[in-house]
Amino acid sequence: MIPALNEERAITGVLHELALCCPDADVLVVDDGSSDGTGAAAEALGVPVVRLPFNLGVGGAMRAGYRHALRHRYRAVVQVDADGQHDASYIPRLVAELGSADLVIGARFAGEGRYSAGRGPRRWAMSMLAAVLSRLAGTRLTDTTSGFRAAGPRAIEVFAEHYPAEYLGDTVESLVIAVRSGCTVRQVPVAMRPRAAGRSSQSPLRASVYLLRAFVALGLALVRRWTPTSPARSS
Repeated sequence: MIPALNEERAITGVLHELALCCPDADVLVVDDGSSDGTGAAAEALGVPVVRLPFNLGVGGAMRAGYRHALRHRYRAVVQVDADGQHDASYIPRLVAELGSADLVIGARFAGEGRYSAGRGPRRWAMSMLAAVLSRLAGTRLTDTTSGFRAAGPRAIEVFAEHYPAEYLGDTVESLVIAVRSGCTVRQVPVAMRPRAAGRSSQSPLRASVYLLRAFVALGLALVRRWTPTSPARSS
């Protein structure tokens, strides 16, 4: 599942790589209100596209995708970014780990590759988020904001109903929701690449704001009241 916003220049390469690495997998692009030809580029390769009428953010796009997966009874969903940073060759490892977990994170800071979280507030935020969420999940998590993830049947059902759309909710709050729903979370070390095209939205100012926003998101996730689903684990 690929949530995509204005990634016309990168999406074709991502889809070609997925076809090579995972030829038997179904691929779905969720076009999150793009103003360029992202959706058309995917459709030109025969890939189905869910077109959202306006930009909902990654969380909103992923919820739409999880509802599609639940409706069609998929047993595993892998989230892949549309900018080419995620290496599709790691997908089999993530899916294999679903044998003992409900949600598997492709972790950038777990000893594989040289991806850097940068310096200053952004790096501090990632480290502190990892410490808090590791304690909550009962396992060591080094990269709680990674968007490279695999979800099994239990997590798919939970996320189809509860996947958050707020800023950082698609990463931080979704982990809290998964754990509170009884999902087992694990991580697999992965190497991450630079963007294939376009520019990152990060800047020194935004990196500084990231620290505050990250902990506001975590705080809201921890205190928010909601009724978790109780999906039965498939045998």
